[in-house]
Amino acid sequence: MRVIGFGAHPDDVEIFFVGLLLSCQSHGHEIGWVTATDGGLGVEQGFCHLSHDELSTLRRKEAVLAAELVGVQPVFLGLADGSLKADAIMVNRMAEQIAFLSPDLLVTHSPNDYHTDHRALSLALSIAVAGRIPILFSDTMRGIGFEPECYVDITSHFFQKRDAILCHVSQLPERFVYLARTMNEFRALQCGLGAGSFAEGFRLEEGFELSDVESMLPAGVVRSPAPRKS
Repeated sequence: MRVIGFGAHPDDVEIFFVGLLLSCQSHGHEIGWVTATDGGLGVEQGFCHLSHDELSTLRRKEAVLAAELVGVQPVFLGLADGSLKADAIMVNRMAEQIAFLSPDLLVTHSPNDYHTDHRALSLALSIAVAGRIPILFSDTMRGIGFEPECYVDITSHFFQKRDAILCHVSQLPERFVYLARTMNEFRALQCGLGAGSFAEGFRLEEGFELSDVESMLPAGVVRSPAPRKS
């Protein structure tokens, strides 16, 4: 099985759902990811002297380093940071990548995520897929407006996830490690895992049965808290 993640910015896959990808990889599945924007607006204290092009180049290098820790060669679309729109151009770019990568399962941002780029990418991907491939939507930052339908136990992969996040030095990554740790610990408790465990939460795109997607993932990876509401 091939599982492909789509993230809006160079560190999004690592922050939100690389644990799922690592879990799948550890069970023999092929993984990969696509980064939509160049990250050129992500300027933090200490890097304000960089031009847009310099920052974009740096963020790409950071993303490649993080992906190397996972054994992945990421795909970069190089679209303008902060300007994603679910228009025909974006949908066609998504469709091209899907045709090229031939995924069995897709993972991306929640359609009600806090960030406009995240929402636009999520919508464009759903339109491009047109119901042909199941999509898992990842948790939001701090879990705002998100109620998981299923959970992935990432305990054995969390510190690899942490190290991948820390590769993004230009983004002051310690704060994202803290947020990811807090959320992943909470989701683990929420789905019944013991203390010291970590989990990522997901929802399935409408049109696919959750039980079908569970059967695609390695046994014991997904935990469903309750039957899906109609």
